[in-house]
Parts: sequence; C-alpha cells; structure tokens
Amino acid sequence: MDYEVARVNMIEQQIRPWNVLEMQTLNALSEIRREDFVPAQYKDLSFADVRIPIGDGPISDGRVMLEPKVGARMVEALGLKPLHKILEIGTGTGYLTALLATICGHVTSVEIDQQLIRQADINLAMAGITNVELVQSDCFAFCHNPAEHGSQFDGVLINGSVPEIDKTFRNMINVEGCVVGIEGYDPAMQVVVYRADGSRRSLFETSVPRLMNVDDKPSFTF
Repeated sequence: MDYEVARVNMIEQQIRPWNVLEMQTLNALSEIRREDFVPAQYKDLSFADVRIPIGDGPISDGRVMLEPKVGARMVEALGLKPLHKILEIGTGTGYLTALLATICGHVTSVEIDQQLIRQADINLAMAGITNVELVQSDCFAFCHNPAEHGSQFDGVLINGSVPEIDKTFRNMINVEGCVVGIEGYDPAMQVVVYRADGSRRSLFETSVPRLMNVDDKPSFTF
C-alpha cells in the first residue's frame, strides 16, 4: 500500500466531505502517520472508513480507534488554539492524542489500560510528540477533583461514550472551554459539544463502545 496516497485519499474523500475544513486540522492529519498508531494486524485498514479494534485484554477488549472522519470532526469541534491545554479521556493508541498535540500547546491524556498507555507512549515518541502527559487512571477518579490538576482545561475530548456528559467532565473546563464527546444509548448516540455555560450542540449520530466503569442508567422494563 502507498500510505501517502492513501492518506491524501482519506483526507479528500472521507474527511473534507464531513466539513472538516480548518487548515490546522487538515495539516495535522497530513503530518501524523495514522498507520503508525494502528495495531500491526490491521495496518491495511489504517485509512478505511471503519472502526479498528485496538485491544484484546480484560480492560481493552472492545476498544476501538474511531473512524478517521469521526475523530477528525471531534478534534475540529474543540476549536483548538496554539496555547490551549486539552484533556483527552481515553488515550487508546495515541492517534487522536497526536492530532491534538500537533495543533495545541499541551495535552493531558488519561487512559485506564496499562497496556494501551505503554503502547501509546511508544507511538507518540516515534512520532516526535513531546507536549503530552499520559496518565494511567480511571477517568472518573481523575476528574473527581479538578483543583488537583491546577488550572482548568481549554477543552476536553472524550474518546468513548457515556449516557450523558455530566458535570464530571464539564467541571474540567474553564469559562471559555468546551467538552466534545459521545453521549446517549444505542442505536442513536450523538457527538455533542457542551460549553461552560451549559449550552449543548449536537453534531451527528454515531455509536461507539462505553468508557470503562460507566454507570449506565437502568433501562425500563415492562
């Protein structure tokens, strides 16, 4: 496979048609080698419009890399600026982490799975990404006390789904910040943007696995 041709085709045929048009996002997608963040057995799917499995351990089983267009649209929705400090929930293999770090000033990325965070550390180092702090932790424990992490973040990206993006995550942003994540239930989860003032904007529908340790609300039975 010619990875460079495949990368251009991914951007032009998948990502631009999804209204990902900011040059900073497109440049990051061109610069970061997605294939280097994909598990070896799925290299041929690096630029396909599919979710890619990334783990088979007791914690990472069921985890995926989002489709390129979904991840790119979520990154762009943060409205990143060069000095922004971003919190990422769910490092995975580090691909979205690398995109974020290429555009903004610093990324703190929280991942519960030790195996994944070790691989992400290797992937990011090979990509020359240095403005990232990887934290092995349950994201809910990490977000329990925002004051422990110094000043609040300019944005939060949640790389996994939750029933609702509640104050656990919204308390992590400053007054001008936003949270971009996936909330709801199958088959109609939504990628949404929450502002610090509580306003909510829906971007599009999708469906992705839950974050670990999510407390799903009980479903009604009849």
